Amino acid sequence: MERPAASEVAGAPTAPADGPVPLTAPRDGTPAPVATVDALAEVVDRFAAGTGPVAVDAERASGYRYSQRAYLVQLRRAGAGTALIDPLPLPDLAALDAAIADTEWVLHAASQDLPCLADLGLRPRRLFDTELAARLAGFERVGLAALTEALLGFSLEKHHSAADWSTRPLPESWLTYAALDVELLTDLRDVLATELRRQGKWDWAAEEFAALVTWGSQPPKVRAEPWRRTSGIHRVRGARAQARVRALWYARDEIAARRDSAPGRVLPDAAIVAAAELDPRDERALLALSGFNGRSVRRLARIWLDALATARELPDDALPVTPVLDGPPPPHRWAERDPVAAARLARCREVVVRTATAHTLPPENLIAPDSIRRLAWTPPEDLDEESVAATLRGFGARAWQVSLIVAELTTALRAPQG
Repeated sequence: MERPAASEVAGAPTAPADGPVPLTAPRDGTPAPVATVDALAEVVDRFAAGTGPVAVDAERASGYRYSQRAYLVQLRRAGAGTALIDPLPLPDLAALDAAIADTEWVLHAASQDLPCLADLGLRPRRLFDTELAARLAGFERVGLAALTEALLGFSLEKHHSAADWSTRPLPESWLTYAALDVELLTDLRDVLATELRRQGKWDWAAEEFAALVTWGSQPPKVRAEPWRRTSGIHRVRGARAQARVRALWYARDEIAARRDSAPGRVLPDAAIVAAAELDPRDERALLALSGFNGRSVRRLARIWLDALATARELPDDALPVTPVLDGPPPPHRWAERDPVAAARLARCREVVVRTATAHTLPPENLIAPDSIRRLAWTPPEDLDEESVAATLRGFGARAWQVSLIVAELTTALRAPQG
């Protein structure tokens, strides 16, 4: 199956001969942010009376703030228009959630926004993810702007996507940008839904969307030892040096949480790694390191030095230990540790790539790479399709995914004859 060309997508409008039309303003104008209980009540009434799916988006302040909360929520629905909601001064959005509970929500890259929407009490019961739909339909470029241009003939500018949305008041140009993010979302949904049905993939998409709804309704998992995700930590050798990373990471995290500032703005990861490697013992040595020369970082020098001293004084039995892997080792170590498993993994990966190509799917959307690794490292004792299917379902694979690959995977897991 070949990737769909935008000009061949059923239901897509014909692109203008002179290129896409720049979309610079919402058709109904840019609404003022809703920031009072009375204004919210009016929006709730409008959206409850609207028809069809509701487009939903949220803006965070990633890279600026400690939390991942939503600082603006955008919605659009036929018959209701567009609403921009400032959640900061509002007590809750429960009435809004109830007003749109029975309709399908349309989001782009839903997994990015569902957690912060849930924090506000907004949880879809049904959804359509335009990014995921585009992946399943075989499009190479799945960003909102790329899809809107290719399928609807309008170009969107994305120059405010990384803005500090905690800013108040929000500039008018930012509000226009936010409103445009939901302006054409339901139109895009309709074109993609038609294309998925044309390709025979609608049922696959429905399973994926239902899984997203379930995922979004669950509380976020607390990551064990989050300090181990410090960028560049692979260069830090030895338990004592890793203890320095840990001490600096938690010292930074406490300050970042108190200030509601992104941790990287308090102290860059690179500075933590540099200090962990060299273990400076006084302020002069600390401030000579890259990343510690900013004024705000210098003011906290005593805190960084105290964290390093704490790590230095830890008894050996309090140092970090290598975590027990939950699952197989990294694939690059398989050939040495278990050549038979490495060969199984290679055969399974070949099945996934071949099947994904045949159905014009990204391999990672056909099946999660981690599921294939786990299956190849520890296959079921009874190597038949039923046991392999049960194993995949246990890893979270959906029925459509299992049906496409279980037969060939079962063959790939068996040792080659002869």
